[in-house]
Amino acid sequence: QAQLVESGGGLVQTGGSLNLSCVVSGTPLYFNAWAWFRQAPGKERERVARITTTNNTAYLDAVKGRFSISRDNPKQSVYLQMISLQPEVSGVYYCNLAPAYGSWGRGTQVTVSS
Repeated sequence: QAQLVESGGGLVQTGGSLNLSCVVSGTPLYFNAWAWFRQAPGKERERVARITTTNNTAYLDAVKGRFSISRDNPKQSVYLQMISLQPEVSGVYYCNLAPAYGSWGRGTQVTVSS
């Protein structure tokens, strides 16, 4: 079962940017599709970006053009670059397999102030 450690979140102003990282252990990264998920207060966790084993990507409509997911198989890492941030994208961000499976990491908090 994969162990997941997310980092890179923080407090930024509207229009700012953040780069999230997820280090994966316990399973080879290259073998699977991966995704970033967001959970806002009082809301269900939702997938915001996905990357396949062949680097095909897909995004939640609300973040298209502003989020970019990537992967580095030798580093066992998945990344999420976020630009032009708006308050509505605030939440705790998690990475996981796509579709999600097993335990979740602790996530990383992203807060965008208006």
